[in-house]
Amino acid sequence: MSFPNDIKGCMKDCILSVLWPKHDIYTFLGDHGCTSADLKVIAQFKDEGMTRSKMIDVMFEHLSSLPTGGLGPFRSMLQSLLNWSRFDPYYFDNLKKLDRSKAQKCLDHLRQLQEIRDAKIVTDRQKRETADSAKQKPQISISGLLDEFLELHAGKTSPSKRGYALESILGGLSKLAGLEMTEPFKVIGEQIDGAVKYDGEHYLIEAKWQDKAASNEPVYQFVGKVEGKMYGRGLFVSINGFSDHVVKSVVTGKAIKTIFVDGEDLVLVLEGHLSFSQMLDRKVKAAQTRGLIYVHPISGVVKG
Repeated sequence: MSFPNDIKGCMKDCILSVLWPKHDIYTFLGDHGCTSADLKVIAQFKDEGMTRSKMIDVMFEHLSSLPTGGLGPFRSMLQSLLNWSRFDPYYFDNLKKLDRSKAQKCLDHLRQLQEIRDAKIVTDRQKRETADSAKQKPQISISGLLDEFLELHAGKTSPSKRGYALESILGGLSKLAGLEMTEPFKVIGEQIDGAVKYDGEHYLIEAKWQDKAASNEPVYQFVGKVEGKMYGRGLFVSINGFSDHVVKSVVTGKAIKTIFVDGEDLVLVLEGHLSFSQMLDRKVKAAQTRGLIYVHPISGVVKG
């Protein structure tokens, strides 16, 4: 990594505008990271009459040729000049070898260059972070999820993998809706297909893609998993719906903690008739206000 040439050129102008004696320039360089070995390259100015400007050119060229590119000394000099406030009255006012207004313009120009450079660095970093983030995140679209769903219906995925594919679709819908999604996990022998955080509550998910409507047994097992969690809530997704008696058996005489979603509900979301969040909101509202866990998310008609 090399130090920018425009900054180096402006730094040279600043040094020449605020320091007059060659000895002061020599000391300035030594005080800002130039080693004894570095300073030897300009020590000859005492004998050969090297000009002030040539001293800086030779030192800057030497530093730039080092394996480090002279970054340490250059950065040290830059920070000192950006905060420079010393104008020796002997050289500025008495001898008038230096011009205060010219020196101030040089210093201001250096500050402007650095501000522009800092802004560019921030912008470039943000662009890289955005690009890296885009690469890491899967490109999800509602149309793409619909295509996946239709492929599953077309039998292009084996029955053993359809459940996992359904979990993936639910995860994609959650991400598009900006909802926090937890990947599938196991707890004390229980397999959980995941969880989604909606309206401040975490809903455990059970995703079933089977030829028949969900029967009582898997639903009861899932309800038991939900009951065993603090303030547990559940979202049971069965593509082909639920058997005639399972809905009543889950609701009758029990606290409502699980809502039912079927393939028709998902199609309404995937085709853009309503968002995933709207579908959940209407399902939850029906459960909380009407005691219904399986309703059509648009018409509100009871299913099952």
